[in-house]
Amino acid sequence: MSAEPPVPETSVLAVASHVVSGHVGNKIAVFVLQSMGCDVSALNTVQFSNHTGYRQWKGTRVSAQEITDLWEGLKQSYLDQFDMMLSGYVPGAAAVEAVGNIAKELKEKSRTKPGSFFWVLDPVMGDNGKLYVADDVVPAYRGLVQHADLILPNQFEAEQLSEVKITDSASLRQAIEVLHTKFNIPHIVITSVSLPLSDSQTTSPNSRTMSVVGSTKTSTGKPRLFKIHFPVFECYFSGTGDMFAALMVVRMREVVHNAGGALSSTTSWLSGDEVAPLDLPLARAAEKVLASMHEVLSRTCESMATETAQAGIVNGLPAGGATLSSEEEEKKRHLLRSRAAELRLVRNLSCLRSPNIEYRAEKM
Repeated sequence: MSAEPPVPETSVLAVASHVVSGHVGNKIAVFVLQSMGCDVSALNTVQFSNHTGYRQWKGTRVSAQEITDLWEGLKQSYLDQFDMMLSGYVPGAAAVEAVGNIAKELKEKSRTKPGSFFWVLDPVMGDNGKLYVADDVVPAYRGLVQHADLILPNQFEAEQLSEVKITDSASLRQAIEVLHTKFNIPHIVITSVSLPLSDSQTTSPNSRTMSVVGSTKTSTGKPRLFKIHFPVFECYFSGTGDMFAALMVVRMREVVHNAGGALSSTTSWLSGDEVAPLDLPLARAAEKVLASMHEVLSRTCESMATETAQAGIVNGLPAGGATLSSEEEEKKRHLLRSRAAELRLVRNLSCLRSPNIEYRAEKM
């Protein structure tokens, strides 16, 4: 593992949820970003005991006013200089707007120095056809995404933003084109496309794959599309989107910095129209992100099997052999499985910094 960070000195404002125990939201983002050499300021939008996948938790959500107050506190102490911003889960439409105001203020400050600030927006709204935020959060994001440099929706969130139902390659392309043209978003990565995008992409139950689909717009707003297929682990994880987003912050910064020339001082780090889809910084960054994701998830699956076996729940038995009601037993199994599924990050730094790239971008 390289001793040198992959990015130059980079200050990041990370706005997302926080949990006391486990790895989601800013608990992941801060660790990943700091491990890769970034100086991180964390603005936490919730303070929960654990993530909601456990089906029980304690804690509070931060209000829009509290978000604004924290930002004002940073400004009054001259602590508001950031190269990049990452925003994830935000509770409620008013809070989304408060976070958006911070990003717009930072972008306005950088207007005289193009390329000096880059906002990565993960519009956390739902998945698998269901919203897990209030209905008014969707229009709040639609009014905000035009200010982002890179957005990272999953397939369902891309549908909500573009108002295009994604059912095949053609509608996927249409949704991305809408996001580029209607909202003028420079870079888009749809993080989990479940539909087959090529004849070679298998849908066998024993080797199920998904795709990441990305695009950087041309000067006329046309998409430059690429896809990366990757195998799906038959395990349930929480926090994968947060990990993906944090890694994209680092890898975009790395690729643009290493490209040299004028790219790093170009608004939104937009490559010239002559750059082909597979040569885009976005494609190169996504390849490295997926490489790290695959290695961390693989090691998490291995640890999960060991931990659940030690807890005595492989065969549906409660830990310790205690006598429980069926309802109590199922609840305990779920909590133990949730704990075992926490991402294994801390002891796998090499997966973050120096992953082996197996899955390459392909042109669509």
